Amino acid sequence: MTVNPISAGRVQLAIALASSKTGVDFDYLLGQAKIESGLNAGARAGTSSASGLYQFVEQSWLAVMKKHGAEHGMAWAANSIGQTAGGRYTVSDSATRQAILALRNDPTAASLMAAEHASDNKSELEGTLGRSANGTDLYMAHFLGIGGAKKFLSAMAASPGASAAALFPAAANSNRSIFYASNGQPRSLSAIYQRFTDKLNAASDSVSETRAANLAFAAQSLKMDGDATVVTGGNESATDALDWAKQAMARFGAGNTADAAQSLLRPTPNTARLAYMMLASLGN
Repeated sequence: MTVNPISAGRVQLAIALASSKTGVDFDYLLGQAKIESGLNAGARAGTSSASGLYQFVEQSWLAVMKKHGAEHGMAWAANSIGQTAGGRYTVSDSATRQAILALRNDPTAASLMAAEHASDNKSELEGTLGRSANGTDLYMAHFLGIGGAKKFLSAMAASPGASAAALFPAAANSNRSIFYASNGQPRSLSAIYQRFTDKLNAASDSVSETRAANLAFAAQSLKMDGDATVVTGGNESATDALDWAKQAMARFGAGNTADAAQSLLRPTPNTARLAYMMLASLGN
């Protein structure tokens, strides 16, 4: 999928802002967006109601917007969403409903809601699983919903070779390439989980390349524009901050996994500084 470079830059800026505001790891959010839509904010699914950067289906979007919209300046949307006795989210006015659903195609709104959704899912999954939730667990919660993810992960722990399509027929019908191999054979729970793990790992490699390119762009921008501003800490100069960022990226490039092992939702001061550098580069 080809994405206009300018649009991709705006998308990455929206993701970086969401990461900064919520504390959810930038790499995870960018990797998820790469998998879901190829960073195409206008992407739409052909077999479901999924739309936008993170391919939220309508009910999932209304649920997370109802819960977190007001926190991010979208109270008009959150307050317009109701819930039936059966748990279904509704909006009484059709024009308002369409406006709220259209926010899925706004990179900033989509990134903020994806980050909040990941944070909520992590807490709930860990309470059920009795262990830390990793990136693949979070992706399963996004893909199947929190209830579906709990069912999937619990079933996989008990019987990893069981057919996923048999447990999730509706999801399998909408996502045949995920639930079935090219020869038509249904994939097992563990096989699907591993495929998502591999996709996230591949996206993570791409994220590192993207981060390196953005930092290089930031460095070049500062060389060309003496008035450029970079947010730094500890009374550092912009040059000192960039030097530190380059050294940090060199460690990533050398295969150091210490930073990667950190909690997805608890960035360190160092990863926060990298996020600031990302914001500086994307803002130019």
